[in-house]
Amino acid sequence: MLARGLSVRDIEDAFKDENGRLLLSKTAVSQLGERLWEDYQAFAQRDLSEYEISYLFVDGIAERLRPGAKREPVLAAWGFTVEGRRVLLHLMAGSKEDTETVTAFFEDMKRRGLNDPLLVTSDGAPGIIKAIEICFPRAARQRCLAHRMRNLAVKLPEDVWPEFKVRVQAAYQAPSRAIARELAAGVVADYGRLHDSAVTCFMDDFEACIAHLRFPVTHRRAIRTTNLLERLFVEERRRLKIIPNAFGERAVLKLMFGALIRAAERWKSIKVTEFERRQLSAVKKELDQEYETQVGLDRKSSKAASRKISSSAQT
Repeated sequence: MLARGLSVRDIEDAFKDENGRLLLSKTAVSQLGERLWEDYQAFAQRDLSEYEISYLFVDGIAERLRPGAKREPVLAAWGFTVEGRRVLLHLMAGSKEDTETVTAFFEDMKRRGLNDPLLVTSDGAPGIIKAIEICFPRAARQRCLAHRMRNLAVKLPEDVWPEFKVRVQAAYQAPSRAIARELAAGVVADYGRLHDSAVTCFMDDFEACIAHLRFPVTHRRAIRTTNLLERLFVEERRRLKIIPNAFGERAVLKLMFGALIRAAERWKSIKVTEFERRQLSAVKKELDQEYETQVGLDRKSSKAASRKISSSAQT
């Protein structure tokens, strides 16, 4: 009941007989709250090596953890396993969504056995993007398209938006990345002069917006946004409003965990056939090759720079 957003007083009221006598002691109610906190602590420390994650998602929600203080982000991560099962992986309060905080969030999961995923989906927060690049350099990065579409919508007149929306969605949902780039070029050519701000936003981080197109067609809709976490956060916010004085990191995390873990029990899986397994294996090889190529280029660039410095020092 605590997970449903009920306060200790709510639970006491629910367990009274017709004469108003408590059927559940205050101590027992408090113990329920303590049990939920213990469950959260066990969840946040558990071994993650049992999961082989193909698709990883990260998002945050700003909550007021302390009375009178500004809202602070609470980070959450979930993923799809190689079998297609959807699992909640982590929940952590952070002072902000900067690179250091999100890197610590990822590294904590890696320390507990999280593997390198094939794709990481997030919004456009610079700290999150940088942390993904640091912690999962072999993974592709997907920009949440729900966030991007909202960003685009506010940059265009209402009468222009419907047609522009169709054009950009055609690019984002193209059969392949090559076709997506061709369609994007058409958007730039047709709208660039009159709606420069919208087109600049559309092309910003475009490759990350179409990263999902290299994965199986049947998975693309599920992996191109962080909408699931956003829906869960809406549910969690509804529960927190029931307890307006639920301030404090511990109290908020306890309620968020209760709401999220219950919702996660109803999550649906994605289908992963043998054909899709082969597709994912092929993508992994491509990503590994791209990483090794980039590392090689970085090494050559570093050596060239060192030789140039050495030569300058001699002269």
